[in-house]
Amino acid sequence: MPEVGANGVSLYYESQGTGPGVVLVHGSWSDADSWSRVVPGLATGCTVVAYDRRGHSRSEDPGVQGSVHEDVADLAGLIEALGLAPAFVCGNSYGGLITLRLAAVRPELVRGITVHEPPGVELIRADPGLSVITGGFAERIAPVRVLLEAGESAAAAELFVETVALGPGAWLQLPAPLRHTFVRNAPTFLDELRDPEALALDLTALAGYTAPVLLTRSDGPAPLFEPVLDRIALTLPHAEIHVYLGAGHVPHVTQPEEYVRVVLPRALARP
Repeated sequence: MPEVGANGVSLYYESQGTGPGVVLVHGSWSDADSWSRVVPGLATGCTVVAYDRRGHSRSEDPGVQGSVHEDVADLAGLIEALGLAPAFVCGNSYGGLITLRLAAVRPELVRGITVHEPPGVELIRADPGLSVITGGFAERIAPVRVLLEAGESAAAAELFVETVALGPGAWLQLPAPLRHTFVRNAPTFLDELRDPEALALDLTALAGYTAPVLLTRSDGPAPLFEPVLDRIALTLPHAEIHVYLGAGHVPHVTQPEEYVRVVLPRALARP
């Protein structure tokens, strides 16, 4: 099982292809396997690395409260240890926040990024015009947290998928191995909920990042992501925005061909 030491932990990773480095950062509950449908396409011109974040699936679990800062340091350590710098980094959901933070604090490691629907709710919490959105998000997350704190990982995973991430009825439509992964990694989401900085982002620091940025979202019913991306786009006025039609929160899973078509040219572009 390929592993690399990064920031004091052992991270499981998979690598495919040759060429400029591309690193894939998964979101909450998930692991490297979530990228399996896009890795072959991206690897036609790149060295593509997908990894399990600390505490997830096959990577080391330190057994203590984690933080988003550790996730960022882990990603930096992985890029350095595998000799991928400067890498093009793709982040989905919470992995998008990790990716944006890395671009802000270690820009020399990152030649470009794409992030899909980062849940940066703290970026818009102070806007009274968006209180319905932020309040609704908090209301959906609260019962998931109650179940996680009670150790009801399976029930929490199902509730998260159906009320926060994908929609009613989606849990049973997921492949059984993916449902198992969500349940196994449930405690890592509780870590994120307990981290007061998990859903925040230093826009002042991010404003100094000048390499290419692609911000993406779906046209689905989740109202949180558009204002969050708009706030990030104001910080990075040269960022591109792409909308995946009907793709939902995980376009690399639901529409892998389009994801590769959109991302690969940017991953191959010279700095």
